[in-house]
Amino acid sequence: MRIALFVTCVSDTLYPQTGKAVVTLLERLGHTVDFPRQQVCCGQMHFNSGYRPEAMAMVRSFVDVFRHHEAVVVPSGSCAGMIRDHHRVLADQYGDAELRAEVRRITPRVHELTELLVDVLGVTDVGASFPHRVTYHPTCHSLRALGVGDRPLRLLRAVRGIDLVELPRAESCCGFGGTFALKNPDVSSAMLADKLRDVLDSGAELLTAGDNSCLTHIGGGLSRLRTGVGVRHLAEILAATDENPDRPGVDRDAPGTGRPARAARREPRR
Repeated sequence: MRIALFVTCVSDTLYPQTGKAVVTLLERLGHTVDFPRQQVCCGQMHFNSGYRPEAMAMVRSFVDVFRHHEAVVVPSGSCAGMIRDHHRVLADQYGDAELRAEVRRITPRVHELTELLVDVLGVTDVGASFPHRVTYHPTCHSLRALGVGDRPLRLLRAVRGIDLVELPRAESCCGFGGTFALKNPDVSSAMLADKLRDVLDSGAELLTAGDNSCLTHIGGGLSRLRTGVGVRHLAEILAATDENPDRPGVDRDAPGTGRPARAARREPRR
C-alpha cells in the first residue's frame, strides 16, 4: 500500500524522530510512504480557540495535498481527530459544495497510527524489539474521540522483550489539552502532578503514548523532577528492533538536548 504521512506540527518541529519511526515501521512492513512537503497544520489550535474561518485555509490545504492518497497515517490522536471529525464541521459551515464533498471523500482515509496498523494493515506483531519496562498512557483524543480502544496495547504486547506494566488511573487526563494548559495553568499543573504520581507508581522505565503533545507535557514534568523516567512515542517503540535498538538512556523529554536521563527519582508535589 502507498501511504501518506501527515507528520503533525509538534512532531515536525520538536520530535522528527517520530516521523522517521513511522516511515521505518511501515517500510519494514512492506509499504511505501510518501511525505508531501506542502502539508501544513491541521488547524486544531485555531478551531479550539474560536478562529474557525481562519482554520478553513488549513482544511483546504489538507484536501489539496492529500486528495490523491489512498491512506493517510497520523501519529497523533488529537490531529487525526481534528481532521476526521472537525474538518467536516468547518467545511459544512464555511465551504462550498465541492469542498464539502472532497472532505467527506478524504477523511475516511485518514487513520491514527494504531488504527492503520491493526484495522487497515491487519497486523499487531510488527517485528519490534524493546527490552524495557514500559507503561502506556491513553491520550484523551485517542481514547475518547477516536475510540482506539486496546489497539495500542495489542501492538505493545506483541513487542519482543518488553515488560509492559499497568498505569494506575490510566484513563485520567494528563492536563495538557492544548491551549487548556496555557489558559488554565494551575488546573493543568494539578492534573499533571496526579499523572506523574501514577507514572512513578507504575515502576516503569518509560512512558509511551500516541501523542507527542501529551508526552511533552508529562515528559517535561518527569524531567523537571529528575525522576529518571523517560517518554517515547509509540511509533518509536514499534520501530525499534534488535538490529536498530532505541536508546532509552537519552532523555527525549528535552527536545534536541541529547541530555542523559537522571537516575534520581523524586516525589512529585501535590
